[in-house]
Amino acid sequence: MAATAHSQVTSEALLARILSSLDEDKAEDVTQIDLRGKTSIGDYMVVASGRSTRQVAAMAEKLMEKLKTEFGVYSKVEGKESGDWVLIDTGDVIVHLFRPEVREFYQIEKMWQPAGTSTS
Repeated sequence: MAATAHSQVTSEALLARILSSLDEDKAEDVTQIDLRGKTSIGDYMVVASGRSTRQVAAMAEKLMEKLKTEFGVYSKVEGKESGDWVLIDTGDVIVHLFRPEVREFYQIEKMWQPAGTSTS
């Protein structure tokens, strides 16, 4: 059943819901990256920060629950236990949630942005 529901959801609809969920949960420095034509791992990547491990883990939990309830999308997740860096893979949109210090260390946006592009 989930696969059928998921196949009817566009990556743009998923992206919009992910962005609104992160906004509702007061995520900081939200960046979206269009991956279409660059890689087959997904259509979009979203990178955002939370102020604490608790906020990062809570944002991840709420986001996964909303996507499951509203779209029938079951996401793969890594790192939720530590809350330093949580990766949520919806299939079409990859979400990275970080504590600010961890995000600064990895600078994951720089791997996907064209040279000379700002990350905001």
